[in-house]
Amino acid sequence: MNWRALVTEALRRRKAEKLTQRQHAALASVSIPTIVAFDRGERTLSLDKAFSILRVVGLIDEPAEDGAQEVFVQEAFTRWRDLTSKLPDDSPARFPHGWYRIDYALEGDLREVELHELQRILARAELRLTGWPVFWVPTRQGIAPQEVDGVIECWLPRSDEVAPRAHFDAAHSDFWRAAPTGRMFLIRGYQEDSQETFPPATIFDSGLPIWRLGETLLHAARLAELLKRDKRSTINVRFRALYTGLTGRILKAWANPLTDLFVEGAAARSDEAMLETEVSESAIEKDLAAQIFPLVASLYERFGVTGLSLDRVRAEVERLQKSRTARHDVVPQ
Repeated sequence: MNWRALVTEALRRRKAEKLTQRQHAALASVSIPTIVAFDRGERTLSLDKAFSILRVVGLIDEPAEDGAQEVFVQEAFTRWRDLTSKLPDDSPARFPHGWYRIDYALEGDLREVELHELQRILARAELRLTGWPVFWVPTRQGIAPQEVDGVIECWLPRSDEVAPRAHFDAAHSDFWRAAPTGRMFLIRGYQEDSQETFPPATIFDSGLPIWRLGETLLHAARLAELLKRDKRSTINVRFRALYTGLTGRILKAWANPLTDLFVEGAAARSDEAMLETEVSESAIEKDLAAQIFPLVASLYERFGVTGLSLDRVRAEVERLQKSRTARHDVVPQ
């Protein structure tokens, strides 16, 4: 490869598409330092990361299934960016202080479903473990999910076109997409940034990631159960979470100060954290804490916290699972 020429062309295309470094990094699911190293033409990047960066600007030609999840995530992020570009710079729905993004892909023997059926399935897959569930499927006109470009899409700020919302802040301004092939994408702002007791972008709660990661993994397991063709088969879940805007935040037990998981740390050592795992849907249901533990331990390390025990994470996960208020029946095939 003519590496210098590829980098130059990638930078030209980024400029033409009016992407910032941060946006390019987010679309490619790489860190800011990685995109900076790419821009400098460094040759120490792994091929995987280099291809992810080049893929965003159309410089990778690959079979349809190769990198399909990356394409799905890039299209979802681009769609969110286009929607929010119409809002004021300080709009909570633009997540001015940072955001986290979660995506997952189901792999295995999945049945084919139409979009109208997928929307019903998503409603059945919804797990009300918290006050604001991930992949919430509202039914009220103005905020209900829509069919867009072959996927199901939900963007909650649209409700302002109908009536003012009581909870118009970054943590309640979800954008999510779902594809019939078992691909999911969610982007959301931080709950910590909408409080009156401290300025935004100053703390990062230690307990909330366990709950959010846990409920999203459970959602993946539930959706796998609803979509798999043979109930005896096993579906694999490729799961990923990207946290941004960490610089200046201090790890603190804020959302639930009485929790047994009283973990606190220093200011974040990096602005982003990418967490990834691959697990079967049966393993999620069997031992959710074991799947969350390495993800959260890696996240805490950004704040200088080491030595986290599985038992402490397990205790918090048990609190999450006890909050489950309903189980849904399987959608008839």
